[in-house]
Amino acid sequence: MAIRIYNTLSRKKDELKPLEPNKISMYVCGPTVYDYFHVGNARPFVVYDAFRRYLTYRGFEVKYVMNLTDVDDKIIKKANEQGVSASEIAEKYTQAFFEDIEKLGIKKADYYPRATESIPGMIKLIEILVDKGIAYVVDGDVFYEVAKFKDYGKLSGKNIEDLKSGARIEVDERKKSPLDFALWKVAKPGEPYWESPWGKGRPGWHIECSVMSMSYLGETIDIHAGGSDLIFPHHENEIAQSEGATGKPFARYWMHNGFLNIEGEKMSKSLGNFFTAREIMKKYHPAVIRMFFLLKHYRSPINFSEERIREAQQALQRISTAMENIKLALNEAGAKKIEKNGELSEAIQHLKQQAIDELDDDFNTAGALASIFDLVREANLILNKGALAGTDLYDLSQIKKTIEEFDQFLGILSYSESKESSVAEAPLIELLIDVRKKLREAKQWALADEIRDQLLELGIELKDRPDKTTWHRRLKS
Repeated sequence: MAIRIYNTLSRKKDELKPLEPNKISMYVCGPTVYDYFHVGNARPFVVYDAFRRYLTYRGFEVKYVMNLTDVDDKIIKKANEQGVSASEIAEKYTQAFFEDIEKLGIKKADYYPRATESIPGMIKLIEILVDKGIAYVVDGDVFYEVAKFKDYGKLSGKNIEDLKSGARIEVDERKKSPLDFALWKVAKPGEPYWESPWGKGRPGWHIECSVMSMSYLGETIDIHAGGSDLIFPHHENEIAQSEGATGKPFARYWMHNGFLNIEGEKMSKSLGNFFTAREIMKKYHPAVIRMFFLLKHYRSPINFSEERIREAQQALQRISTAMENIKLALNEAGAKKIEKNGELSEAIQHLKQQAIDELDDDFNTAGALASIFDLVREANLILNKGALAGTDLYDLSQIKKTIEEFDQFLGILSYSESKESSVAEAPLIELLIDVRKKLREAKQWALADEIRDQLLELGIELKDRPDKTTWHRRLKS
């Protein structure tokens, strides 16, 4: 089955056909580094990381670029408030960004171009637009003339005339139209600036992404991705200035993830419901955050709440616990002969293919995880049988292998490496089982039962068999 993704540009699911066979160029809009990124920003970082990994899993060579906007009004404002340079603010939060995405298990991009390092390329692109008559200079500012680009609105579906009639009174009367946007801004006193043909100034936000994308991936790329809030005006303006300069398509596929609300409301500092990803990760394991986002289709809106995050935690525990119990069962079996089980093995392969089909269909991680939960259910049915046959061990090994394979792009099994890992606790549990055995031999039933009950409270369930006592971890209620 071919991979199909919903293309905002075509407004339908398109088959993914890269410019070069088996190679994909992908640009994702990164952070403006003026603060710790909030939990809503974490969503595109996580889902496009997982999608990039999935493309690699499916055999593509992916060149992945994420920009860092390190010159911006928000950065300058914070620098002035704190009495430091804009570069100090940008550097502080750039480092924080890298620290936080590492915790979230996000694989590093191939390149992280910074806006301040790409100024010469921006000036060159603006010069091309001015020479073509698509941009104009007013008192050192340079504006893009939207009316000169006939396809303006093709990404967002917005009509220029409707936008004009709905525009607020424009304070800058120097512009030919209220829709025209800044490519270059004259530096104000106290602001960072760069020399240009139009005087001292700095680039506009939109031109930064066009130049950084084209510098690393070429004039036409395969996939451009970001949040739905960037469709207009940011991505629309990127298209206009890029295609206006080159005459070539800028990006062939546009992917946009849905919005995130907090308890049903838009996140806002004024409402007191603004949370950074760093704050959330102090309360929940980073793998839980990944799971929270992957349990929902990336294009769907998502509601962040304590209840939903706990549901994600429980779902993750379900997979993690099953994997730990499978490892324990396989380790316990030791050299016992493993025999292939045709019937159930076919069911496992079916569930694996079902998950791949879901992922090929616009990267439906929610559907794929449903298949993984089916695999977990099959594993638990086998584990609950007690004495395991060779065919049972084969099926458990295949389930383990399949889930580990999918974790190459889901990136959620790190949760089992937390302090709750039963594998790390195994020697202590085995010691308690041995003590309990001796207590039972001494007919001290009450104390033996207390050990069993206390372990159960901790999520460890014992099963007494004629030859030995086994254990596994189960979910807490």
